[in-house]
Amino acid sequence: MMKRVVYLCLVCSVLLACSPDELSVCSPDGNTCVTFSLNDDGAPRYAVSKNGKAVLISSPMGLKTERMDLTRDFTIMNSTRATHDETWETVWGEERTIRDQHEELTVMLRHTSGYKLHIVFRVFDDGIAFRYSSPDRSEMTIVDEATSYCFAEEPHVWSIPWRTEYYEGLWTKQLLSQIDTVCSPVTIEMADGSYAFLHEAALTDYPAQNLFADGSTLRTYLTPWKDEEAKDMEAKVYVRGRLNTPWRLLVLTPTLPDLVASRIMLNLNEPCAIEDTEWIRPMKFIGIWWGMHIKTMTWEAGPKHGATTANMERYLRFANKHGFDAVLAEGWNLGWEDWKSFDFTTPYPDWDMDHLSRFADSIGVAIVGHNETGGNAASYEQDLDSIYRYHAKHGIHVIKTGYVAPIIRTMDGLQWNKGQSGVRHYRKVIETAAKYHIMIDNHEPVMPTGLSRTYPNLVSQEGVRGQEWNAWSTDGGSPCEHVTVLPYTRIMAGPVDYTPGVFHFENPIIPTTRVHSTLMNQLGLFVCFYSPLQMACDLPEHYMEHPDAFRFIEHVPCDWERSILVDGTIGDFCIFARQGRGTDDWYVGGITDDEAREAVVPLGMLDSDKTYRVTLYEDAPNADWFAHPYAHNIKEMTVTAADTLHVRMAPGGGFAAEINPVQ
Repeated sequence: MMKRVVYLCLVCSVLLACSPDELSVCSPDGNTCVTFSLNDDGAPRYAVSKNGKAVLISSPMGLKTERMDLTRDFTIMNSTRATHDETWETVWGEERTIRDQHEELTVMLRHTSGYKLHIVFRVFDDGIAFRYSSPDRSEMTIVDEATSYCFAEEPHVWSIPWRTEYYEGLWTKQLLSQIDTVCSPVTIEMADGSYAFLHEAALTDYPAQNLFADGSTLRTYLTPWKDEEAKDMEAKVYVRGRLNTPWRLLVLTPTLPDLVASRIMLNLNEPCAIEDTEWIRPMKFIGIWWGMHIKTMTWEAGPKHGATTANMERYLRFANKHGFDAVLAEGWNLGWEDWKSFDFTTPYPDWDMDHLSRFADSIGVAIVGHNETGGNAASYEQDLDSIYRYHAKHGIHVIKTGYVAPIIRTMDGLQWNKGQSGVRHYRKVIETAAKYHIMIDNHEPVMPTGLSRTYPNLVSQEGVRGQEWNAWSTDGGSPCEHVTVLPYTRIMAGPVDYTPGVFHFENPIIPTTRVHSTLMNQLGLFVCFYSPLQMACDLPEHYMEHPDAFRFIEHVPCDWERSILVDGTIGDFCIFARQGRGTDDWYVGGITDDEAREAVVPLGMLDSDKTYRVTLYEDAPNADWFAHPYAHNIKEMTVTAADTLHVRMAPGGGFAAEINPVQ
């Protein structure tokens, strides 16, 4: 539940009709500042500085509609200021409590047409955000958003192209001026060695933001409608009522640990809208899934059908024996033969839903449902209540949704999944699911923007080139570097359903593809990749090939009291330390690219008056992701907060450590 601790709001109004004066607002520590002004054409501009140094120079703002150019011809009518400081408690998360401390400036503009546009700025110690809103109710079509980010010095940018299907691409680093149109978010290595993260927050009834380069400037390109109603221009947003855009946010920090620790995006979302959240709980689960990707099972019914009653019973027993909360089953329902006629309330004949739901309940293991729509979001949306009622009746309170289609069919016809219509659909799904106490793991999603604060039943999302690519990708699988980029890019946007935990790397059916990883790297992913709904993806029999290493997966939680990026470099390596929520136990994980490295982990986060037992899972001296991926050692030692762990990570390797206080 959310808990308000401190709230202070001081509002002052300053009449500035037609004034050309600049307005400034700075962070609580005074080091991050935003300056707003109108130029001679009445065009809104803003600039950002950090520690007295320009980060963004005068950058355009505003919107263009089918009938009005809201990028110029404004006057400042009024402004208000507010100070905000509260600490709220997460339902689940990388830490239990989050502080929201910022200064706010609202600039009230009047256009020559009479339209009123407000620009709200919030400035935090670690970054800035702003959004457009209006007190006027209107109907208009937005055809462009002029929001730009004019960097004082050209940085390097980590990004993926905006048309990357499902965001499942390899992130690359380029000079800003060299990128094409890319999707949000982007992670930025500044010229002075500091870091930035540019994204959006609270995306609701508006298309997702994309960005394109213009010299050292990033400009906004909103995801368009495909069957636009606008006559001569590409329609982006249909506004019916009061305008309220998502927040545009820019995190600014001197170091990567500070960047990863920023919670600006969550703070920009509304507090929890679900009154009773006791039914929302993080889960670690296994599933009938990996077998389909390595071609030993099928989704559709037949001789190799995976989701049968007998196979599900086997998985449920394994989950119960090894401490997993739930089991996912894909391919249990009719429709997989043609990917068009999915029926989410009718099982295949070899799946006994009534029996399995009773059996799962009797042994205390939940079932994670799966609803693959094949991109037919409209049909799914029409039947949401009956589908979720059916699942809730059978004790299924987690559903993994899927939209495998380049263009999804929404209630408005064929659209980009991250266009306005797709965004509306995803919001409808999580709101409806909440009524039936159902948590959602959204695959083929729109990129997360922190909406899980408002609807914490949105527990995880895909939106990543995940583990499945290592089973069948024609390029041989993701390179070792890929997993060392994601904690600083995609996962900065929110929890990720990457599905770690492969324990068997050979696949004779598709021998040209494999996981570029050691066994210890797979363990490290459970700490480095955050998700409150964490799937150990491999087959039960594969886990029993290395039961000693599997013990870490059995023990590691997926909900945290505190989280720390100990060390890392984008694309090279990362080391995370996390404290289990409500416990004194700590878990440390590290992963590296194809270069061997020594991980150095100071243990100063531990209580200074306690002694701890460490169980360390590490690559063996001869380990290598290609030649010797399974070679590992497990050792125990006693440590205190004054000690430091030194661990060698093999090429494509990693490590994991469980740290428990000695009683």
